Amino acid sequence: MQILKEIYGVGILFFYYMKYIIIIGWPLLLYGLDYKPNIIMDLLWVYCLALMTKDIIYKFVLKKSYCDKGSCSSKK
Repeated sequence: MQILKEIYGVGILFFYYMKYIIIIGWPLLLYGLDYKPNIIMDLLWVYCLALMTKDIIYKFVLKKSYCDKGSCSSKK
């Protein structure tokens, strides 16, 4: 069970930091540098696009935060 928690944590960190790089970088590699299409990277790109869309909807449309009001603020 511990290994599943570690894989989940690594996945969260990976997609939190890499989603924008993948969204911008994969089309540049495909069309700018003539890389061969790769179904795994295509699926990863679509997943990152969905995550980015979700983040935009949460932040700007629903105006929600991922944490409570007091726990995220650095003001004391």
